[in-house]
Amino acid sequence: MRDLQFTFNRPETSSRGLLILRLFFAPLYVGIPHGFALMFRGIATGFVLFVAWWAVLFTGSWPEGMHSFVSGTYRWAMRVASYIYFLTDEYPPFTGKE
Repeated sequence: MRDLQFTFNRPETSSRGLLILRLFFAPLYVGIPHGFALMFRGIATGFVLFVAWWAVLFTGSWPEGMHSFVSGTYRWAMRVASYIYFLTDEYPPFTGKE
C-alpha cells in the first residue's frame, strides 16, 4: 500500500494586496471553476473506487491506473484547498498530475 504525501512550499513573504483580494474573491475565482470540475471528477472517482474495490477483492491488487486517477483527484482537491486556505500562493492547475 502506498501512502499519499503532501508537501507545501511557503514563500518567505506574501503580497498583502493579493492576500486581501484572495480573502474575499478566492471562493469565486477558484471555488467555482475548480469546484464544478471537481464535482464531476469526484463522481467519476466514486465509480472508479467501486470498480477498484471489486478488482482488489478478486485480484488482490489495486490497478495502477485506477490508483493514479483516485490519488490525482485527491491531489487536485488538496491543491485547491491549500490555495483557498492560504497555504500556498501558486494557483492550482486543472489537473491531478504531479
